[in-house]
Amino acid sequence: MLVTMKEILTHARNENYAVIAPNVFSEMDARACLEAAEDENSPIILDVAMIHTADIQFHGSYLVRLANQTPVPVAINLDHGHGLQEAVMAIRSGFTSIMVDCSSLPYEENVSQVRSMCQIAHAAGVSVEAELGHVGNGDDHPQQMSDRLTDPDQAAEYVHLTGVDCLAVAIGTAHGAYKGIPHLDFDRLVEIRKKVDCPLVLHGGSGTGDENIAKACRLGINKVNVCNELLERMVSRVKETDLYGNHAYEFWGVCMGAIQERLRELMHICGSSGKAWNVAYPKLPHAYRSMREG
Repeated sequence: MLVTMKEILTHARNENYAVIAPNVFSEMDARACLEAAEDENSPIILDVAMIHTADIQFHGSYLVRLANQTPVPVAINLDHGHGLQEAVMAIRSGFTSIMVDCSSLPYEENVSQVRSMCQIAHAAGVSVEAELGHVGNGDDHPQQMSDRLTDPDQAAEYVHLTGVDCLAVAIGTAHGAYKGIPHLDFDRLVEIRKKVDCPLVLHGGSGTGDENIAKACRLGINKVNVCNELLERMVSRVKETDLYGNHAYEFWGVCMGAIQERLRELMHICGSSGKAWNVAYPKLPHAYRSMREG
């Protein structure tokens, strides 16, 4: 069932767990992600980046249809949206949440732009995620400085001024593959959690380590974005599998099975397994289940 991200994350905050938000690129991996959520009876957030689709409206049309046929709560979120045009396109395409990423802008400009986008999105019943501090890329992770991390006092002010529904925080993670070993500032996370009255988001979940992810979720993270390690698990599984000759027809089943396997692991790690509510619809008939089992 399609719901807003605010509904999903409010439940997660109240129950002290986190929801996985995988980036999806097509109907195939979207179905795989939703099947994993059904198997774990877990809420899920489908993150979609504008750079990963040539037609956001078409992408949104089938994601909305799939979500409405799925028994667990599902939100569709624009990941790292930039500017009014992208946000409006996502809202018109049926997305129930948008991320407005102004984290690289000066603080005052970040506040101004995000506040304006919140007014537009909330008028349409759509949730808003924003980022304070700046979560960089894995390649430059060792060079990340403390001034790029989220300041707890400023975060409290930012949420008050903008009206965002959830806040992505920079506590030492990075997007993509890490160059070096991630070191999360858990003390900073605890302080942010005490002072910020909205759900918190962790970007750069891939490669952060299961123990770090689990601890972050216990200390106040309610949404964990993941992409790179799902793709890595898929590539690794394909390399391990004999897909020559007639076995090549099993390619997509192998890929989707690998994604589902890691997502189910992450749902247990983040504590969302078994946390779905209002389950009222029959299960979606997933093609990839039959491909794997047949």
